[in-house]
Amino acid sequence: MVKPSSEIHQNLINLSEPINQTLLTTPYIPPEGTNISVKSILESLLPNNNHNSHKDIQTEIKDFCLCCALLASIDTVQNISPLLSWIPKELRVLAKQVLSELPGIQFSELGSELGLKRLVMELITEVLPELKGVMKESSIDYTDDGDEFSAASARTPVAYAIVAAYQFRWFVTQVEYPHLGKLCSLVIPCALTAIDHWSPEVKGQGMLSFIHLAKNVNAAEFGVYEDVILDICCKNIAATDELWHYVVEMSVLMVTCTQRKNPRSSWFERMMNEMLSHLERQPRHKDRRNSWLELIEPVFNSMGIVLLAHFRRIFPLLFQWMHADDDRTVILVLERVQTIIKLTWIRNTPYTERLVEELTVTHKEAALRRSREEIRNQVLQILVLLQKCKGTQFEAVWDKYRDDPNLRTLSSSLCKETAAVV
Repeated sequence: MVKPSSEIHQNLINLSEPINQTLLTTPYIPPEGTNISVKSILESLLPNNNHNSHKDIQTEIKDFCLCCALLASIDTVQNISPLLSWIPKELRVLAKQVLSELPGIQFSELGSELGLKRLVMELITEVLPELKGVMKESSIDYTDDGDEFSAASARTPVAYAIVAAYQFRWFVTQVEYPHLGKLCSLVIPCALTAIDHWSPEVKGQGMLSFIHLAKNVNAAEFGVYEDVILDICCKNIAATDELWHYVVEMSVLMVTCTQRKNPRSSWFERMMNEMLSHLERQPRHKDRRNSWLELIEPVFNSMGIVLLAHFRRIFPLLFQWMHADDDRTVILVLERVQTIIKLTWIRNTPYTERLVEELTVTHKEAALRRSREEIRNQVLQILVLLQKCKGTQFEAVWDKYRDDPNLRTLSSSLCKETAAVV
């Protein structure tokens, strides 16, 4: 049953009061370089006590939901924008509580979770075009001759786009499979606008939105946007450090979702080359290499034997990282090496001898590491795999190390593993 608008308005006022009071008492100093007050933006979205307000009740509900969405969205990201870092945990908790109660103002017959999903579905078709427009206002536009570009941000402060991007990401992540696929024509253009923005803070929210899309949408539902999305993934691989993890995760999910049945797709080729080029330029950047090693496995699995074409670039990096200072990198490298061997049996390549050499060194170096047992176990498992797939070639290579006193334990374990298999 639909409630009278006056009753809904009063309920909105009552529900917003704790947020309103907390906002009033929260200290706020805008970040240096911006003349936009995010606190004022939030206050303007709260229901107005003035009964003569020009806003209709649906606009009041939408605005209040946008206010809570901005506050609640902060808790789900690691790198919070400096523009929003002033918002205390108390406000974030209040926003989440209000969002669970807000649907009851209209849909009292539904539970809080179902009610919120219904409210989001009703608002999203109106909200997303508005948020896209806000982000577009401060993006970079090309001039008519195509040779020069101008930033609309010279006229529109980027703070508005950052706020809109956080709100957009919150709305998108409230919708899951199978409902999100029906909204692709609405969500994807907005997400592309965010990623195409010059601000890393806006880009990041667009990437998080695509990560959610890839996890909740079927490949067929991306439709005509498939190539556009994959192209923008490739173009953003050379992102700033704080976005590297997002862009790798987004790219891996999108390419495996849309190209899974075609391991020879040119998109796998292009994406792998872009990533490897960037890693080759900064091979010692721990966060970048570890993010890539953690996330790239699905691409390896999808490409299968086609990975052979990338060995000349992958293995030099893996050999270098195998002796990195941090144990996490070494463990990740050994895990990926196992995957590569299982998928390709490293056939028709010159890397068997070099790989055995690097593994023996890694086994010795493990003596000085905290994760020595895990590393040595990984090395043993890789050598067992090599023994199975390379046979006599492996035995000929291993002869060089069989009598090494520092590898006696490894040789003994390898013999036991071989005997167990036989």
